[in-house]
Amino acid sequence: MKILITGGTGQLGQDCREVLNSENRVVSLGSRELDITRQEAVHQMVRQLMPDIILNCAAFTRVDDCETARDTAWQVNAEGPRNLAGAARKTGAKLIHISSDYVFDGKKPVPEAYSEADVANPISFYGKTKWAGEEAVREGVGNHMIVRTAWLYGLGGQNFLKTILRLVLRDSERVLRVVDDQFGSPTWSYRLALQIKRLMEADGRGTYHATSEGHCTWYELAAQFLEKMGVSHRIVACTSEDYPTPARRPLNSILENHRLKTDGLNRMKPWDMDLGEFVRRFRERLIGEIRENQDIT
Repeated sequence: MKILITGGTGQLGQDCREVLNSENRVVSLGSRELDITRQEAVHQMVRQLMPDIILNCAAFTRVDDCETARDTAWQVNAEGPRNLAGAARKTGAKLIHISSDYVFDGKKPVPEAYSEADVANPISFYGKTKWAGEEAVREGVGNHMIVRTAWLYGLGGQNFLKTILRLVLRDSERVLRVVDDQFGSPTWSYRLALQIKRLMEADGRGTYHATSEGHCTWYELAAQFLEKMGVSHRIVACTSEDYPTPARRPLNSILENHRLKTDGLNRMKPWDMDLGEFVRRFRERLIGEIRENQDIT
């Protein structure tokens, strides 16, 4: 198959290119090569490439920035998917769109999880743009798949784990406060790429949840990660009220991979197992990159 990946320079886009490239013809484009907010550019590129599948990994994911940079967030997360859906419909391509746990309000009591059938009710502007993007895909092209994921981390791009590691390496004596009342399933972007590949092979349609199995808090994630990394640290738990942010976060971001399991397609692993594998593979590289960029000894 010929696959066009948009947002190809991000952490998920990079892993999807790696996973899909061996058995397919993959064209992976970053935002500088294809700005999905420009409708004509999108249509022209899709007409030129004529892919069988468009995999949209492009997104404006800086949740707090979405509260102020609303026009940019809306253009990338809502209008961009609409442009891709229109181009996919005209060329007969299938559109796979990556969405978020933030389409839910997080009011379910922990450990109850959100399934694909639950009603969306985003509480942040980021969540609202992601929900609008989903709706644009559903309305714009019949042959589509929406994959909701959560708490994504990987080797490429920026993410929570890299931020925590950078802060600790900069000053191991600094006390870091990490929220301990928001629950979710940390998901390795490489594992998600493998899951997307499986869904492509099965010609999945509609909406799927794809996160790691199990759940934890941000504090528990940070503590386990730093322990596995063998890095000296001082972190303490706090509440969301203790650590206010411009955007409201759902307290419960736990997603249930219901359709993956029902359809016999689930490839997701327990979150702590994947975290351990991630550290085993990339510990030295993660530390080396941060020390090189920050001149840390």
